[in-house]
Amino acid sequence: MTEHGGTGSGGGRGQAERDAITVEIGYALCSAAFAAAVVFGAVAGPALLFALPGAVETVLVRGGGVLAGVLFAVRTVSVLVRFRRAAQPSQPGRTSPDS
Repeated sequence: MTEHGGTGSGGGRGQAERDAITVEIGYALCSAAFAAAVVFGAVAGPALLFALPGAVETVLVRGGGVLAGVLFAVRTVSVLVRFRRAAQPSQPGRTSPDS
């Protein structure tokens, strides 16, 4: 396995592009974790703070966990897809709609 050095046109990514991808992945994961924690706290919080019947407590905690997991996945994917679309250069010879 060889590594491309420099900024040649070998199809490899430049350091700035790799750094941007790394930052975007970090942002996607952190923002998704924060959103998931907020949703989990909102749904499961009452079960953790108050003495509720066992079945209600179980439903709230499990429901909060499921919602948090789904939100984490959706938020991560949506941020990365939006970044990918924004990072793609326009096709040569075409003008962008906002130019």
